[in-house]
Amino acid sequence: MATRAPKPPATQAAFVLHHYDWSETSLVLDLFSREHGRLAVIAKGAKRPYSQLRSVLLPFLRLQVTLSKPSKMNEDGAAEVQSLRGAEWVGGQTLPSGAALFSGYYVNELLLKFLPRQEAQPELFDAYAALLPQLRSVDDAQAALRAFELKMLSICGLLPDLSVLSTTQAPLDPERLYMLAPESGVIVPTHDAPQLTGQAFVQLQAALLHGSQAALQQACELAGPALKPLSRALLHYHLGHRPLRTRQVLLDVQKLLT
Repeated sequence: MATRAPKPPATQAAFVLHHYDWSETSLVLDLFSREHGRLAVIAKGAKRPYSQLRSVLLPFLRLQVTLSKPSKMNEDGAAEVQSLRGAEWVGGQTLPSGAALFSGYYVNELLLKFLPRQEAQPELFDAYAALLPQLRSVDDAQAALRAFELKMLSICGLLPDLSVLSTTQAPLDPERLYMLAPESGVIVPTHDAPQLTGQAFVQLQAALLHGSQAALQQACELAGPALKPLSRALLHYHLGHRPLRTRQVLLDVQKLLT
């Protein structure tokens, strides 16, 4: 009886979030895969001058990757490290430059800090893929970034209900100003801090529930500049003592240019 040939490894869509040296010729990659979430992957020989992987294992390029079976298991029996068997750029987005490059690295750092390994997040993957081209546009970048931050926090279970007062769960007054307390949620202002109208908070919550990235981005645009410090305060609260290095680098560069 003839033996059945083993199935070839399946390919999957992925982005490189970060990489570091593993040896003189190899890299360890932190991939964001649509099918399996964040993955630690060893790219053997990727640093060799003749390696075909050198030109594609770059941040912000959408790839189709082929991985080997896991080479290590953790205490819970989950796979930790896999080897990269192949990677191909599927076209589209190329490397950004200037402010878009800083924004891209900022988003990658958010994903590295907030996402657990090996937990599929296809909705967030699609939002990330849609975000990258928008970073090149000065008009779209800020609203697109705020929309992505809110969606990521919501998917991670870290965003409170924005449509009700956190202390009483009462509906918000559309005309009244509220602030967002990272430890609780939407509250009546207690001090001088960035604030949004009840209508703006309700629109953001409705867009999150609707699931449309375009609707969420539009709600962020309507919320205006005050949304940025609200979102950043929420991110920093959940980051705790893990500051964003990309953010600090950007601030240092801005100081040098002024």
